[in-house]
Amino acid sequence: MKQTPLTEKHRQLGAKMAEFAGYDMPIVYTGINEEHQAVREAVGLFDVSHMGEFILKGPKAADLIQRVTSNDVSKLQPGQAQYSCLPNAEGGIVDDLLIYYLEDGNYMLVVNASNIQKDWDWVQKHNTEQVECYEVSDQTSLLALQGPKALEVLQPLTDMNLQDMAYYTFAKGTVAGVEKVLVSNTGYTGSGGFEIYFYNKDAATIWDALMKSGAAHGIKPCGLAARDTLRLEMGFCLYGNDIDDTTSPLEAGLGWITKLQAANNLFTGREAILALKAKGLSRRLVAFELVDRGVPRHDYPIADAGGTIIGKVTSGTMGPSVGKAIGLGYVDQAHTAEGNTIYIMVRNKPLAAQIVKLPFYKP
Repeated sequence: MKQTPLTEKHRQLGAKMAEFAGYDMPIVYTGINEEHQAVREAVGLFDVSHMGEFILKGPKAADLIQRVTSNDVSKLQPGQAQYSCLPNAEGGIVDDLLIYYLEDGNYMLVVNASNIQKDWDWVQKHNTEQVECYEVSDQTSLLALQGPKALEVLQPLTDMNLQDMAYYTFAKGTVAGVEKVLVSNTGYTGSGGFEIYFYNKDAATIWDALMKSGAAHGIKPCGLAARDTLRLEMGFCLYGNDIDDTTSPLEAGLGWITKLQAANNLFTGREAILALKAKGLSRRLVAFELVDRGVPRHDYPIADAGGTIIGKVTSGTMGPSVGKAIGLGYVDQAHTAEGNTIYIMVRNKPLAAQIVKLPFYKP
């Protein structure tokens, strides 16, 4: 298994470690609920250095990104980030990703750890204009400082003005004496905060500085298990669960990052997605809350009142902040209306659930 520069530190902190996307990652430290609530109420620190980063440079970089991603990268200004996806030729999703417009026509793509090689190959397949591309995942560390106290923890460590950093923007500067650190106002938890990119050699310095600064604010190191419950309470998709090569962004509720009408956005898979839109969706990703007692899990069948299977669960958990069993799943279009009752099959027992509007957690 690969390790992040902080793997040994996680072990020293008593983290339960497990393999995730080929990396030895911290899953839980003191408890999922405790770590989850720390992010909701104070601040938590995640090591997500397993994520992948590509740098694209030169006058044709934007054109390449426009050809392979579904959102409209021409709308970005330097210092802005954008959520998007890489559609395949059939209109499925190769991956979802973040795009950072650095400066001088340079961009950084941040992709899921499990898809680094697949995404790199996909981008290179479409790189017909000799755009300079660099795969820098193994040299780059990433921490996610999340929660309402994140600003109070990070601001004393930097001269960047974080207070005025708008959502989905970023800046470069010095953090804890470390230069050339990129800080972005993004996140995957719904509780605010920052994502911090830097070179591997500086990982321990920045981690220790954040933990020290956060001590007075109740900071806790957090594992991937709490990251999953936090993102699910917001209804954020997880690649490999809720979206994959066979799911359309329209089915997944990602039409808002799929700019089909932009004249300059003739991305790969656009025609397939347009054809699906014209034909009409046969299924859609819905959010649901269990009415009966139980917990939905990935791949549990979903049935209608008559027992006919109409879909399956893609993500499910007991939401610590909402106090309910919640989930996402693809359901036949005829059954997707908000308020509809569906049935989650748990060991062949149907448990009633109601389709609801996202997010589950409303601050």
